[in-house]
Amino acid sequence: MLKIVTALSTTALLFALVEGSFVAAEAPPGSKQAGPSKAAVDRTRKTVKMLDDIYKSAIVLITENYVNDENDLPAGSAFVALFQSMDKKGWHKVRLIDLTGEPYEPENVAKDDFEKQAAKQLKDGKAFVEQVVDKDGKPYLRAMTAVPVVMQKCVMCHPQYANAKKGAAIGAISYTLPIE
Repeated sequence: MLKIVTALSTTALLFALVEGSFVAAEAPPGSKQAGPSKAAVDRTRKTVKMLDDIYKSAIVLITENYVNDENDLPAGSAFVALFQSMDKKGWHKVRLIDLTGEPYEPENVAKDDFEKQAAKQLKDGKAFVEQVVDKDGKPYLRAMTAVPVVMQKCVMCHPQYANAKKGAAIGAISYTLPIE
């Protein structure tokens, strides 16, 4: 049985009591909904960090074990296809961005204000940049993480990184995830 417990006009959310637990119900049509809760943003940030760790670990493992010469499929190219699949399936948007000024692919550049500002911060040494945005009335977490040179094999496909200081950000991964 569903009982309306309280309506908070400041957040325009209704809370319902369902079998002894609180759940957030949809705001009434036409009401103005407040931004996402801190807990929702924290959960989404944690998801971004988990995805970032998975993606970067897998790229390194694939490069270490399966990329042996210039004719092998670069791990970065495989992950661009994976990233497109994640977007197509509606999970999240994610893409690689060059920070050196010499992108591997022309589309791998910062495109919007968030990415341009985050790229500057990553080049200045920050490892993670984020911003909560509203898109079509829904909240999203935009985040960018630094991609450093971590192994000599990187230079096989990216000769422009040959003089990069180990650990310096030469690229970034840009994420856009819905906040739920």
